[in-house]
Amino acid sequence: MSPEKQHEQALFEAALDLTDPDERRAFLDRFCGKDTALRIRLEKLLSSQESAEAFLSLRPQREPESTPPDGQVGEADDGALSETNMHIGRYKLVQRLGEGGCGVVYLAEQQEPVQREVALKIIRMGIGTQAIIARFMMEQQAMAWMDHPNIARVLDAGATATGRPYFVMERVRGTKITDYCNEHRLNVNRRLDLFVQVCNAIQHAHQKGVIHRDIKPSNILIALHDGFPVPKVIDFGISKSIKETLPANTEAPARVRFIGTPDYMSPEQAEPDDRNVDTRSDIYGLGVLLYELLTGRTPFPSKQAAQSTPEELCRAIRERPPATPPSVYVASLAPDELARLAEQRGVKPRALVTALHGDLDWIVLRTLKKERQHRYETANGLARDVRRYRDHEPVAAHPPSRFYHLRKLVRRNRQLFIVGTLFVAILVAGLVVSTRLYYQEREAHREQARLRAEAEQSRAVELSLRQHAEAREKLAQAAVLINHGDVATADALIAEIPLDLIPPSLEAAGVLRTLGWWHFQASRWDLAAKRFAGMAKAITQVDSADTDDVSRQLLMAGAALCEAGDRNAYEQFRQMAIARFALSANPVAAEHTIKASLLMPSDAKTLRMLAPLASVAAATLEGTDPKTDSNPYMSAWRSFALALFEYRQGRDEQALVWVQHCEDYPNYNAARFASSRLIFAMASHHLHREDDVRAGLKQARELIDAWFRTPLNGGNEQQGIWFDWINARILLREATTLIDKVSPVPPPAN
Repeated sequence: MSPEKQHEQALFEAALDLTDPDERRAFLDRFCGKDTALRIRLEKLLSSQESAEAFLSLRPQREPESTPPDGQVGEADDGALSETNMHIGRYKLVQRLGEGGCGVVYLAEQQEPVQREVALKIIRMGIGTQAIIARFMMEQQAMAWMDHPNIARVLDAGATATGRPYFVMERVRGTKITDYCNEHRLNVNRRLDLFVQVCNAIQHAHQKGVIHRDIKPSNILIALHDGFPVPKVIDFGISKSIKETLPANTEAPARVRFIGTPDYMSPEQAEPDDRNVDTRSDIYGLGVLLYELLTGRTPFPSKQAAQSTPEELCRAIRERPPATPPSVYVASLAPDELARLAEQRGVKPRALVTALHGDLDWIVLRTLKKERQHRYETANGLARDVRRYRDHEPVAAHPPSRFYHLRKLVRRNRQLFIVGTLFVAILVAGLVVSTRLYYQEREAHREQARLRAEAEQSRAVELSLRQHAEAREKLAQAAVLINHGDVATADALIAEIPLDLIPPSLEAAGVLRTLGWWHFQASRWDLAAKRFAGMAKAITQVDSADTDDVSRQLLMAGAALCEAGDRNAYEQFRQMAIARFALSANPVAAEHTIKASLLMPSDAKTLRMLAPLASVAAATLEGTDPKTDSNPYMSAWRSFALALFEYRQGRDEQALVWVQHCEDYPNYNAARFASSRLIFAMASHHLHREDDVRAGLKQARELIDAWFRTPLNGGNEQQGIWFDWINARILLREATTLIDKVSPVPPPAN
């Protein structure tokens, strides 16, 4: 058949489907256009079809002069012959129910062997080409294969005396599924229950090897059985066998490339060659049906279908954009339209949007995938996912997510989780109450402990105040006793005062200095050290300006503590002294603090703390000449302090420079000269100048031994003050240990 004939045949069959005269005229106007010859041929064919049907008593146009005795032909009210009371075999036609491109469906009464109402479908008169008869027979066979409660059953089949095939189906009294759901205001879940039954019916058809290809609400009727709605799938008129074969030497119908209803067709049905259409095309149709059940409209309404050519309509179907999710579409409706839609589903508008959002969106969108490999593989798979949604289980269409599965688990076991949550809430509440009581009790204990601590602190403060008062009183008494020459009694009173209770005052320092000197003269070094340590505490804590007299007393305390051999007490003393005078800008205080703090080797931290004082002392000596110095006594001692500081840092060359500077001053002080000789000897030892080492050590030892062979006295600026000689002897013991490699010389016995 030529393409022109195929196109003409397709237009004829499409026009024949339109029973309304106005619709048929509009169709011919649109597709014939200015082709008058084509219009005339189509109108003749349509007229011939009606005449042929009338001639064979299927659609009589005119009543015969006399009614046949068997009453096969009746007349309608308008004078036209009707089809009622006609017989085909044992079936009497009652009325026409509908018609399609290939056949007409009648309501009929079966006369024997039982009486019942049935639906009889017979092929149209005049279109009995071999291909169309084959397709009609294929539908007949497909319906006969299926035996499912949700598919209309085939009861009988045959052919008229003129050879027109027909088959008889059960009469389904029902309403199309969308109208039924809206009329009865079925909610989303009840609509899904009906939809699952439709999926089961389509799955049965697929198992029988049949693809429906025209799933739409008008082909799914809801019938009541014992008061319960039951969907019935009808009209397999354009169905296709999965392994479809037509009789040999037959041509496919010209309209094979456009089979179905545009709003419900899958993209592959709109392809020029539909031989690749498989069961997933019905999955797409089910998705459109589900979309309409949920939202009240199809996802791709063909608003311009009437003005489009078949080719344009096919291209539009193939190029459809992705469907809008049902919840998004519903949420975008105007408030009154959304309210009407929600009322048809028996819910509030917000509840409808919430119900569609999520899993139902995912399920619907998966069925409407343009690429069929991304749809559900089977109708059973779709139905199973819908049931999972109904049972609050994770659906296969949703992307995998641990939180999603957890949420579904909670929703599925809501009562268990509610009970568990209540139980946990009770436990938490009990825990909160018990914790609160515990904290209240703990706070009460803390408050009691705080009150006890405050009471104890008050008692301690009171005791401390009393003890400090007693210490001040004893110091005052000791000062009076010393003035009267009773030093022993005064010392006995001071011995009762702990070191930490000695008040910071110059008066207390004076009493303790006197007692320390008294013990020193009697060679009671441990007791002298204790008194001088008390004196150091008094002067380092006193809130007075840095004076020569205050810092000078550090030398007494340091000498006494080192001579007593109490290293820990000396360490505490020099840290206290450094903390007191480290920021002083007084060069005398700087000199005294350095000498008192470095009688024994120290760590790097102590040296870093003394560095600012060394800078203060060195600044007073810059650019001075020992021969013209106005105060050579103080400058010489300051040079010695810097020599000691450099030696303790390990800078022996610099130490020797300051030793030389010290010894260049004209005023002679035996104790200072002996001390500088010891620094000279130890620094030279480190520099491997052994001749200088021995000479320096010998000179120092001779001076120190000579002074200590005479009775102890206070000394003077030329000979040296007593604590200067003590400091020299301390350095001598260190030098002897270093140079002669002998054990340290212990301090003199008490």
